[in-house]
Amino acid sequence: MTFTIKKETDAPHVAVIGGGAAGMMAAITAAELGACVMLFERNDRMGKKLRITGKGRCNVTNDCELNEFLQNVPTNPRFLYTALTRFSTADTKAFFEGEGVPLKTERGKRVFPVSDRAGDIVSAVDQKCRALGVHILHERVQTVLIENDTAVGVKTANGTYEADAVIVCTGGRSYTQTGSDGDGYRFAKEAGHTITPIAPSLVPLVAEGKLCASMQGLSLKNVALRIVDTASGKTVYDDFGEMMFTHFGLTGPLVLSASAHLADIGSRKYEARIDLKPALDEKKLDARIRQDFEKYRNRDIINALDDLLPQKMIAPMIALCGIDPRKKVHSVTKEERELMVKHLKALSVPIVGFRPINEAIITRGGVSVREIDPKTMQSKLVRGLYFAGEVIDVDAYTGGFNLQIAFSTAYLAGTAAGT
Repeated sequence: MTFTIKKETDAPHVAVIGGGAAGMMAAITAAELGACVMLFERNDRMGKKLRITGKGRCNVTNDCELNEFLQNVPTNPRFLYTALTRFSTADTKAFFEGEGVPLKTERGKRVFPVSDRAGDIVSAVDQKCRALGVHILHERVQTVLIENDTAVGVKTANGTYEADAVIVCTGGRSYTQTGSDGDGYRFAKEAGHTITPIAPSLVPLVAEGKLCASMQGLSLKNVALRIVDTASGKTVYDDFGEMMFTHFGLTGPLVLSASAHLADIGSRKYEARIDLKPALDEKKLDARIRQDFEKYRNRDIINALDDLLPQKMIAPMIALCGIDPRKKVHSVTKEERELMVKHLKALSVPIVGFRPINEAIITRGGVSVREIDPKTMQSKLVRGLYFAGEVIDVDAYTGGFNLQIAFSTAYLAGTAAGT
């Protein structure tokens, strides 16, 4: 059975696949131009993944200038220049505040709703879609219909829907429980597109050994993290901030951002080196330790480091230094103290892999940008077929950048498809 939603004007029919951040923004943009929009969402409600972003707070964008934004996009940043110019971070802020969602800017220029509720962001775009008359269909699209190298509609289990343009906003492969299972890659491949290798990004890292597990749950603030390629000795990531030890390895903002830099993790070995006291150089740190040792000189070493380290880290640090935990502080040798300084300034954690892609915030890889017009997000292979959001081979660091990419690419696609 073929369906055609009646339209009152000669405006184009637009089918949007995916009711997430990109899909809803694409639908809104096309509908505002007068297009008759059908939005297909396989889940029973819109924005399922959007509701859990930013730990439920929704880091909706990053309040920075274009050049700074592009510096936070490791994969194909130049492709996004037009999208981010046409629909900027300022435009995103203006949109949501115009829809009654007040925003605030926090450390790192990260923008959140004042309410700290991701649901407010979802409600704003959902209600905007409905107010504009977007036809929301809770059906799973099975395939994009293509005739004579032109997208002509979509097919679901209920039948086929004719359209003048199709926008694929299906997300990547992360958080599959939200519906992002890679359908968009299949649609693109069936249309003749190249899919660059898919891998997790902004994902926790798996460590070798039991060191991290021994400090499970310990969160660190104001530490410096450096990731080194042990084969070449090259530093591939270096930053300052927050992280956490887990039963499998490392996570937290610093670690998630670092993961975006680790290519071919299975064939090249990486090592995380954590500076626990970045404000002190080795000489000053040694002086600090000697001061503590003098203060607690008659205690066992296991009971003398509370001023220096979190409780969960004391026993593992002593073990790393090969010191008997019941050794008196006044008996600790200069060599043992120097070894402690070394570990405090560069705690070494061998990295052996990523956590599963289902735990990744975003997916690295996707539809090749060489086959997409950066000015419209239209396929260079199939007329009337557009892509927006995570399905494209672009990804950025944590901090609101990926959601902004979704909004900006969706705006371009919706504009082009809706005119």
